[in-house]
Amino acid sequence: MCLKYTYSFKKAGISSISRLRDTIPFNSSFLKHTVNITQIMTIRNLISFLVFTAVLCSCASTELVRLSVLEPAPVTLPGHIKNIGIINRSGIAEQNKVVDVVDKVFSMEGAELDKEGAESGIAGLENELIKNQRFDRITIIRDSTLKSNVPGIFPAPVSWDVVEKICRKNKSDALFALELFDTDSKISYAANPVTVNTPLGKVLGVEHQASMLTTVKMGWRIYDPVERNILDEFPVVGRMTFSGKGINPVKAAGAIIGRKEALKQVSNKAGQDYALRIIPFWLRVSRDYYVRGTDNFRTARRKAQAGNWDGAAALWQSETANNKSKVAGRACYNMAIISEINGNLGEAMQWAQKAYEDYNNKLALRYVKILENRAAKNALLQEQEAISAR
Repeated sequence: MCLKYTYSFKKAGISSISRLRDTIPFNSSFLKHTVNITQIMTIRNLISFLVFTAVLCSCASTELVRLSVLEPAPVTLPGHIKNIGIINRSGIAEQNKVVDVVDKVFSMEGAELDKEGAESGIAGLENELIKNQRFDRITIIRDSTLKSNVPGIFPAPVSWDVVEKICRKNKSDALFALELFDTDSKISYAANPVTVNTPLGKVLGVEHQASMLTTVKMGWRIYDPVERNILDEFPVVGRMTFSGKGINPVKAAGAIIGRKEALKQVSNKAGQDYALRIIPFWLRVSRDYYVRGTDNFRTARRKAQAGNWDGAAALWQSETANNKSKVAGRACYNMAIISEINGNLGEAMQWAQKAYEDYNNKLALRYVKILENRAAKNALLQEQEAISAR
């Protein structure tokens, strides 16, 4: 028997992956002939498409350049937060445990699966926050009285009186709370004919396959008791697919029973990922730049492809005074691109505005909006860096 699993985690929804395997025997000469004709037509269509694409690319007036930009953290923590507490609120209150037990019976979940998965998520969050080195102290708070009222649903926030009491007792400036952790599993069976090798030769047999889809719901909040502000609220839904094979349904199902460790690993990674929401991150973006207009543009293209962006910029700058407004506009736009590459957003904005205002370059108008957005994010990024440095 064997066990295989795949998983994925996303915020606010997730798409499942379906697999389709078809085996079609071609025994007749007619079918073989049809396949050969189809293959020839497919090859011709592919060649035509490649030729069309090559011609299209050779005639394109722009190409893409990719660069990395530093994005601000999705969550900004105030400067007074130096000591944090982490609490697991995902347990179910006593008055609703009967509902939760029934749910676990019908969804094939073990009694301890949610508890251990939640603990793994908390551990992942703690470890990643320790790596950050921004906080003076990180405390795991054990509070058996803080529970969720309804299983499987993102609960209402904890009252501020309770948050303040917990933070005061544990000397914490903020409270990271795992508000929700719930799993739900559904299993399906299939029987497939197989050939089994035996001492008496090959015999026909049946291989049983069991598949289990486990949905994991997690929800986090960050409470700031000083400002009485919820700094972040982040629900995520993940799906894990397990499959097992065996000579009978019992063996096939047995192969997916040991999925607990996989769930704990995924939960731990989800906790780590949530901790990264308070840290700036690098993002790859792409920009169009002009490669056609004059001989200088074609030469600059080759310099840019070779990594000589300064040489390309010198040629573009010389074309900003071109008598043809279309060429001058493209040159000004390209100067905006090289300015952003060099990290000078102010200069990039000036060139992009000139390209649109003086020469009506349409790409430049869109680029101005992109630069405005980047400038706003940079301001937030500088604010976050200043807070972290205190």
